[in-house]
Amino acid sequence: MQTQFDKLLDFPCHQTFKVLGVADEALPDHVINCLQNHAPGDYSPSVKPSSKGKYHSLSISVRVTSKEHMETIYTELSKLELVRMVL
Repeated sequence: MQTQFDKLLDFPCHQTFKVLGVADEALPDHVINCLQNHAPGDYSPSVKPSSKGKYHSLSISVRVTSKEHMETIYTELSKLELVRMVL
């Protein structure tokens, strides 16, 4: 992943990740479990359903320590089965 996070952000910092996924009650748990592996913390994401109810959008603030750490979180969240996109 070739990003310029290191030029745009001063690490460590808090970054809000927006995770778009299938409307499944397990989605927040899967996202939090993934984050616990890479950035342990106390997470409580906000969840918004799409207008037709097929998808959910989770916003979650995570403390990231470096460009590589941030890229790892994006990559690992994207690998989750219920996740369709990470912003």
